[in-house]
Amino acid sequence: MSLYSKRHLSISRRDLLGGAAGLAIASHVPNATHGMTLESLSSEVIAEARRLAAGRSVTLQMLIPEGSQDNVTPVISLFSRETGIAVEPTQIALEEINTHLILNSFAGQKKYDVALPATFGMPDLVAAGVLLPLSEFARIHEPSGLRSGILYDVGDKYDDEIYGFQTDGDTYVMFYNAELLNSPEEQRKYSEQTGTALDVPQTWQELDRQLAFFHRPDDGLYGGALFRTSGYLAWEWWVRFHAKGVWPFSLDMTPQIASDEGVAALSEMIDASQYLVPEAETQGLFQNWERYGRGDVYCNIGWGGTQKYLNSSRSNMRNKLAFGPTPGGEINGEILQTPYFNWGWNYVVVQSSPEPELAYLFSLFANAPDISTMAIRAPGGYFDPYRDEHYADPEIREVYSDEFLKVHRDSLTGSIPDLYIANQSEYFGSLNNWLSAAHSKEISPKVALERAAQEWSLITIKAGISGQQKRWAKVRSVYPETVKKFMRDL
Repeated sequence: MSLYSKRHLSISRRDLLGGAAGLAIASHVPNATHGMTLESLSSEVIAEARRLAAGRSVTLQMLIPEGSQDNVTPVISLFSRETGIAVEPTQIALEEINTHLILNSFAGQKKYDVALPATFGMPDLVAAGVLLPLSEFARIHEPSGLRSGILYDVGDKYDDEIYGFQTDGDTYVMFYNAELLNSPEEQRKYSEQTGTALDVPQTWQELDRQLAFFHRPDDGLYGGALFRTSGYLAWEWWVRFHAKGVWPFSLDMTPQIASDEGVAALSEMIDASQYLVPEAETQGLFQNWERYGRGDVYCNIGWGGTQKYLNSSRSNMRNKLAFGPTPGGEINGEILQTPYFNWGWNYVVVQSSPEPELAYLFSLFANAPDISTMAIRAPGGYFDPYRDEHYADPEIREVYSDEFLKVHRDSLTGSIPDLYIANQSEYFGSLNNWLSAAHSKEISPKVALERAAQEWSLITIKAGISGQQKRWAKVRSVYPETVKKFMRDL
């Protein structure tokens, strides 16, 4: 138990295998899982996995991202102990896992059974033939209420087929230095200087004003630690652009990102960069947490994993934070909020797995309400709540704080989706490249977005215009109603 404390492995053998008589029957009846219930899901999955593996020595190979081992290890331990099925995890850098799965599949190298890729890459993984469709397994095994209980599950399906289990509620959330935000002296100065009250900002305009106000490098204080590395630029711009109330594509797949609204969003983001820590252009995820955790920065952007770090003894910001959704925009006198689900991890079954049903059952086990609650409790892991049950759990509330969880849940349920269409990585790769060129002042924001839009049109043609139109229409349909009422085509 070196990777997690014993208190987090809090589901006992007796709890898991309660109702032994019923399980004895289930373990001998094919497809007994038709009668699974949400309450008994974990124990019934154990019984079914035992039945399928009976008389055999089975080992499942699993690929996991760096930082998830504390969440995954207790699940593996419990599943293996109760089924006799070994699960061997291989860890890889979190930015590399999706690409590794595709290259590994093409090269015919190590055969994985289960993996935890980033949700935003699911369309590319499906297109590459890496993932096994799960709809038939879901029809046979999943109890009513399992997927409806997931607060954000848009990324689990592609082209009307189920491919995964969302296991991490990675919606963007804002972090503020509460001592600065609530300081009477700072509030007085801010009001005198700007004519507005100092409070959690509702719009990007207000956030940018606060970044400038608190940026005092000569005094050892910085406005923000928002990401400015190339791979992260598109995420912030995506929220800023949506807050202008314009769809990134029209329904016929004409890019609208080079519009006046898109250029304004990029120009404002570039202007705000002068009020960030010097390391903003080079720091990755974990470096960002450490930097903000020193306590000399007003604002940051991140996820629940960020809060787990900042709420720990490793951070000088523990108990010194205020939280808010990502800022929005003002449209006709109303506030448009566009929280964004831009990462997350997804349990998937690899197409080449020699044990696809057992790989699926392990993933189903990991997503049962009791087992997923156990996983998310781990203070050293970075999976975040994504079911109602998680937000009610006392240990999860202690790890995150009630103040954070309220903002997180509201943001998760109101999140705009990522671009879940074919060639997602190409669209965002192009966008990141041109945003980076504009940010470094190589070209103007307008030229950068015009070139990105041109490349987007070529990517669409390559992917097939008709298919992309259908996929984009589907993605648009699942935007929150609170967002759709503001969005427009140009």
